[in-house]
Amino acid sequence: MRHAVVVGIDGSAQSAAAARWAAEEAGRTGRGLRMVHVADADGGAPARTGRQAARLPESVAAIRDRIAAARPELEIACERMAGSPAYVLAAAGERDGLLVLGSRGRGGVAGLLAGSVGLRTAAHARCPVVLVRAGYDGAAGAGGEIVVGVQGDRPCDAVLGFAFDQAARVGAVLRAVEARTLSAGPYVTQAPLDQQAIRESLVADRLVHLQDALSRWREKFPDVPARAEVASGGATEALLEASRGASLVVLGRRAPGHPMAAPRLGAVARDVLHHSRCPVAVVPHE
Repeated sequence: MRHAVVVGIDGSAQSAAAARWAAEEAGRTGRGLRMVHVADADGGAPARTGRQAARLPESVAAIRDRIAAARPELEIACERMAGSPAYVLAAAGERDGLLVLGSRGRGGVAGLLAGSVGLRTAAHARCPVVLVRAGYDGAAGAGGEIVVGVQGDRPCDAVLGFAFDQAARVGAVLRAVEARTLSAGPYVTQAPLDQQAIRESLVADRLVHLQDALSRWREKFPDVPARAEVASGGATEALLEASRGASLVVLGRRAPGHPMAAPRLGAVARDVLHHSRCPVAVVPHE
């Protein structure tokens, strides 16, 4: 199946929620839905992969059947593959350009909202990875914002482009959030009121840079209402607060600068994946 949204399923409630999100995305974009169940859950080094003739587990087949019954218009394929889940799923998503996973699969540690397979896959995949928690009700974008975390004077085009595209598809407001620890500087020795005025000036300056970064994307997506926000404090706290009313949080993941460097997620991305109130998309970029 070509031009499909790929979703990893293992029979868990989290993967069922991911399948619902993926089915909605497939319907919005006119693509098929490709469900992938990886038989080997050792999470080790890359293994030879391939389709297996063995039947799907009943819990996996049940998810497939529920999605097929709810979305009869979709072309759906479901396959069982062998290998290390993180590598198999990352490769499957790379072929089609988008991968959706549950935020914790079977065997996850209690309290760890993003399982090790999801974290490894999001760190290795060369395509955007969306992680969805159990409880997702199949109403992507309904009444919620698309929140995108930005950093630096030149936010990455791949991250902003994905966020604007999602907002356009679901008719959502895009909310770009940059978090800064805004110190007034060691040169400030006057009253606290003066320090507050300097912090406000720094926020205004950062807001101008952020508005400039969004301007080109506003031109490409004129129907997407876009808001810029500079939050004083930590990025994790700002993004988690924003996730309370959002339908999706979009984060960037920097690709390794050296071909031998190990892919990894930053601390902010890990924390947001663990605790976000809504699905989270991790978008790799150079």
